[in-house]
Amino acid sequence: MAKTFETEQKQINIIGAGTSIVGDINCPGDIRIDGSLVGNLHVQGKVVIGTSGSIKGEVNCKNSEIEGKIEGKITVVELLSLKATSSIVGDIKTRKLAIEPGAFFTGNCTMSTSAPMVGPSVLNEEKKK
Repeated sequence: MAKTFETEQKQINIIGAGTSIVGDINCPGDIRIDGSLVGNLHVQGKVVIGTSGSIKGEVNCKNSEIEGKIEGKITVVELLSLKATSSIVGDIKTRKLAIEPGAFFTGNCTMSTSAPMVGPSVLNEEKKK
């Protein structure tokens, strides 16, 4: 009798080069952005910003690897990796930070053992106050 194994498939979302999105994105999996986003990004998995990718808004995720540009606050629960081609203008809150030589960063950085993920529901509650 053959054994059947069920595997969990994580869906990876891709915003391709040349694509522009205006608005917020909520993603339960991983996402790669090679285009541009003007809005907030809330991801339960990993965020990868390619060299041609850019975000103007807040980013909240579990892990992130940045090669492109971000203008706004970044909250990463575990590891934020800034590659040599990255450009960050805004505040960073993360547990672990890796920066390659050549990366550009302007803002404040807070590192702690507990960088909580700020989801869209928390942001909506703060706006009501």
